[in-house]
Amino acid sequence: MPSTELRQTVLCNARRIVVKVGTGLLTSPDPDRPGLDLNYIRRIARQIAGLREQGYEVTLVASGAIGAGCLELGLKQRPRDVADLQAVAAVGQRKLMAHMHQAFARQKIHVAQMLVTRGDFDDRVRFLNIRNCVTRIHEHGCIPIINENDTVAVDELRFGDNDMLAALTANAIRADALLLLTVVDGLLDEQGNRVDLIDNVTDMLSLARRDTSQWGTGGMLSKLEATRVVTEAGEIAVIANGQEKNVLARLLAGEALGSVFVPATRKLDSRQRWIALTARPAGTITIDEGAVRAVTGRGKSLLATGIADITGRFERGDVALIRDPRGREVARGLSNYSADELRLIRGKRSTQFANILGRSAYDEVIHRNNLVVLTPSDGR
Repeated sequence: MPSTELRQTVLCNARRIVVKVGTGLLTSPDPDRPGLDLNYIRRIARQIAGLREQGYEVTLVASGAIGAGCLELGLKQRPRDVADLQAVAAVGQRKLMAHMHQAFARQKIHVAQMLVTRGDFDDRVRFLNIRNCVTRIHEHGCIPIINENDTVAVDELRFGDNDMLAALTANAIRADALLLLTVVDGLLDEQGNRVDLIDNVTDMLSLARRDTSQWGTGGMLSKLEATRVVTEAGEIAVIANGQEKNVLARLLAGEALGSVFVPATRKLDSRQRWIALTARPAGTITIDEGAVRAVTGRGKSLLATGIADITGRFERGDVALIRDPRGREVARGLSNYSADELRLIRGKRSTQFANILGRSAYDEVIHRNNLVVLTPSDGR
């Protein structure tokens, strides 16, 4: 599908939007006047207010807490110590939200702050609570502003400047589109030209530069990973220059700005999105070719007879990654058995399970209703 057609038939019809604004946009580009770029914050608030008047539901994911804290405290560079990062984030988050509140108040819009960690998305109940909370915030006429809770996070500080957080949020609330705003025009090719249309994210990874802004942690690679999560769920994603005038309205009007990412033909429901694209797998199950054909080609449940190996430590109900004999990911699902139990019953028939485990047992290791086959474009 050409870019113009995709933008006009899919992006123009999107109504529930997640917008992610990066640290490079929210902090001042003037080295003589470091701090948050208040003019930009006011501009993005005006744009979102304009979209709301047109009937759009916009959830904002805003980076910049650590950058804002560094600048407020007069730090010349981003700290490396985790405790320092957490402390700086506590200072910066307060400042960031104060200015967000003021900017949206000018538009007569209330804002709501949500601070989350990666673990909140791993847990099914908390994942649903995020969705429910965002939904209720919108029902009250407020704009949810979501950021990582960097004050308590450790590994989450390397999460990718909130790009993945924005993607997981989009999947949690079943957003129609993810708009990642940055300081470049989109994904650039080897000649520095904008790539207009991307139908396979994996093919584009070699183009991703790994450098980041002074205060940010993301870069283009984290944005590509985020677009993959959203497009695999069946929704559209765009990486665009947030400095373009009225960029949000122009994107949603179908204008050829940024790089647009083609959604998968299938559309996953909320539970499938959590299993396949949100919760981090607790372990890996390697299966033989016969099991691969049964699971991916015939939509069957995963049985113990097809299991070749188990790695990791997981419990019943955890998400497990399923690999083929060549190590390629083919599916993810909720295991009916712990890793230790699977090591005892792998290769066995279900009629033997009760004697081996000393209790009644499920026939399936992963029932097909709890299993999501990954598409080949995953490239994982």
